[in-house]
Amino acid sequence: MKDARTSPRHTGRTTTPRSAVVSPNGRGTILGGSRPANRDALRILWYSNAPFTNSGYGQQTAQIIPRLIKEGNEVAVHAMYGLEGSTSMWNGIKLYPRGSAPYSDDITVAHWMDWANGNKNLLPILMTLFDVWVLQSKSFDLCPNIASWVPIDHSPCPPDVLSWCARPNVKPIAMSKFGASMLDQAGIQNFYAPHGIESAFKPGRTYTNGQTQVTGREIMDIPEDKFVVMMNAANKGSNPSRKSFAENVLAFAVFAKTHPDAVLFLHTERDGAQGGINLPALMEASGLETEQYKFIDQYAYRAGFPQSALAAMYSSADVLLACSMGEGFGLAVIEAQACGVPVIVSDYTAQPELVGSGWKVEVQPFWDAAQRAWFCTPQIPSIVDALREAYNAPRGVDQVAVDFAKQYQADAVYEAYWKPVMKGLSEWCQSSSSPS
Repeated sequence: MKDARTSPRHTGRTTTPRSAVVSPNGRGTILGGSRPANRDALRILWYSNAPFTNSGYGQQTAQIIPRLIKEGNEVAVHAMYGLEGSTSMWNGIKLYPRGSAPYSDDITVAHWMDWANGNKNLLPILMTLFDVWVLQSKSFDLCPNIASWVPIDHSPCPPDVLSWCARPNVKPIAMSKFGASMLDQAGIQNFYAPHGIESAFKPGRTYTNGQTQVTGREIMDIPEDKFVVMMNAANKGSNPSRKSFAENVLAFAVFAKTHPDAVLFLHTERDGAQGGINLPALMEASGLETEQYKFIDQYAYRAGFPQSALAAMYSSADVLLACSMGEGFGLAVIEAQACGVPVIVSDYTAQPELVGSGWKVEVQPFWDAAQRAWFCTPQIPSIVDALREAYNAPRGVDQVAVDFAKQYQADAVYEAYWKPVMKGLSEWCQSSSSPS
């Protein structure tokens, strides 16, 4: 399936009457709506980042929504991030704008009601893809069926997350086996569907843009004879920095003292403009010289790279450094391996289950007082050891990593996991709507 994010048709205005319904093929609209051939089909309002944004949640939204529509479901998106001020359209799919509250939960149920009333022949459901502890509005009590594709990146599962997942009108969908185990331990029934990646993520060190072909190293601005350690992590949050920039960078600095051909490449926002940390200051405090690290071009990063360009950068790296305090999933780890690159992760939460080829570093507990559960701190000496092993490992395409990542290809994930999940959700909606 084509990656819809690379060619979004986002109009910036409403082009469809309020009573219109997105057609099952996702290319047009039908007025009034009708019962589709798929008897398990649902009328879905999807709450997450807008599908044209470059975030991981935006990427998953763009990936899942067309597949849901292809199966006969009728879907609109509440873009709680990425769209403000007006309803719009994207690839024939209705987008509702964010509200006034920080996470837009002040308007979510109103959007759901508007969408649900568009076709009385389908049972409505609200599906969320975001942290559930942000959903504070009492209006969610008015929504009888909510499915939450929930990230769980602590151990045990934070109380506020458990409280949401235990609600009688909520069915959680774990995005990792770790998350499923946390819910199981709390006695909460759940579905499981991992994140997936599109076919753009495959070994290939070049990217073609129109008539121009460039290598991943050229995009990075790093010579071919360097050993490249790549980080691809959102620089958001500083207390703590969940992506463990400090531990990763300091470990690289220790490693680089005896490996002068090593360069750290950071595909992230540099200055902490999105609530993160000032990374140049961290580089200096860690003792790195400017020639020992490179940031992605900041304007291009904000504008967004096509997935094929990101794949060329992954393919041109020698190892992905991705040790974090906790992950609900960890999409970059699968993307890198699909491109033939081994990975270094923390041995905690969802991270170890995603390693087909790479290293899992030692951790120690970190108490996250805000979530009342445990994060971890990846241990710097263990990261240094992993970097040294990666340096001494064979270079080139790691076929073990490629083969492991195949199970997370988007079509395979939808077929193996989302189809049974959607059938289960349909049965749940039908049972809850039946007279008692």
